[in-house]
Amino acid sequence: MKSAPLRRRPVQQRSLERFERILDAGAELLDEAGYGGLTTREVARRAEVPIGTLYQFFAGKDGLVAALAARNLERYLDRLARRVEAQPPSGTGELVDLAVDEFVAMKRTVPGFAVVDFGLTGRPGTDAEQHVLDDVLDNNAAVAERLRAACSLEDVGSALALRVAVECADAVLQLAFRADPEGDPSLIAECKRVVRLYLGAV
Repeated sequence: MKSAPLRRRPVQQRSLERFERILDAGAELLDEAGYGGLTTREVARRAEVPIGTLYQFFAGKDGLVAALAARNLERYLDRLARRVEAQPPSGTGELVDLAVDEFVAMKRTVPGFAVVDFGLTGRPGTDAEQHVLDDVLDNNAAVAERLRAACSLEDVGSALALRVAVECADAVLQLAFRADPEGDPSLIAECKRVVRLYLGAV
């Protein structure tokens, strides 16, 4: 996995708390001002830490965004695992519904997730922006790999099939949230239908 976003990984409790405060402040600012309005100085001010403390952890703005994307993916996988445990899906179709529902729920409620889910959303894809989670895999390939491992999806066709499913879901869900800040319900339903049909055919 990608290691560049972090200069130093927090270990002690106090450092972990500061680290999380910095990420929380960055997510909050992303919601208010977008990627263009995100500055390390303002994030440090909101997190109530010296700017030097922020730079102990992150190389800069892009490192902070990459760390947010990684945290979002970890939280998504954890929340999805809890959904699956609470409501075990009877097949791939129901698992698709749970995965899409959890993503939509995070888009609606998690600070900063609308701008940075598992990478910068809705921006032209430069190479750096496509490799926020991993140095080798692009963002959607990295998400597909983690989903495959976390949800034991070895029986859902090939790794390539799952990657294609993630690409399809990403494109349709981006469209759903461009059309409506809360996510257009008809497009969310179509996302589920498309991915269900595709994985069912595979």
